[in-house]
Amino acid sequence: MDKLAVTTWWLEQTAPADLTPSRMLDEASGVRTVRSEVPSPEFSRFLYTAVGGDVAWTDRLGWPRSRWAQFLDRPAVETWVAWLHGTPAGFVELNGHPGGSVEISYFGLLPAFRGRGIGGHLLSYGTARAWDQASRWPEREPTRRVWVHTCSKDGPFALDNYRRRGFRVFDTRVEQEQPQEMPRAWPEG
Repeated sequence: MDKLAVTTWWLEQTAPADLTPSRMLDEASGVRTVRSEVPSPEFSRFLYTAVGGDVAWTDRLGWPRSRWAQFLDRPAVETWVAWLHGTPAGFVELNGHPGGSVEISYFGLLPAFRGRGIGGHLLSYGTARAWDQASRWPEREPTRRVWVHTCSKDGPFALDNYRRRGFRVFDTRVEQEQPQEMPRAWPEG
């Protein structure tokens, strides 16, 4: 099999004023964004596989429950979930690092909720929560940097959404990867 060229972009914001929020959705639209305050490996794995199943998210598929629990139990790891009329539509996972750095480790929507304007809202909301994370974790120093990476295997609008929210590219790499057969959420047909 021929290798696949995959481009990865690392993006950042270095001040809260860098955030250019999208149109924020309110409860009248049926969208609520809520922090999942009880760490749940089962729920986080559901979100990860439901959102990433068709865009090549594979790095956590082999994690046992204990590794999910260990990751989620760390201070300053937060999962924010967008709900549309009571149904989970997508999530943003924040991972606070030492030195005031917060990584958006995962962000995305379930396929049925893409193209409805929820992605811009959720990314704006999640980025704002990255900037105010120290208010929820008093032992953390204030956020000085919010960063994320995306790649050419992610959804076709991912990079543009990050840029529209005020993220700037600080590194780009192209690597050759062996194509993988992705596990399917549903059988063909």
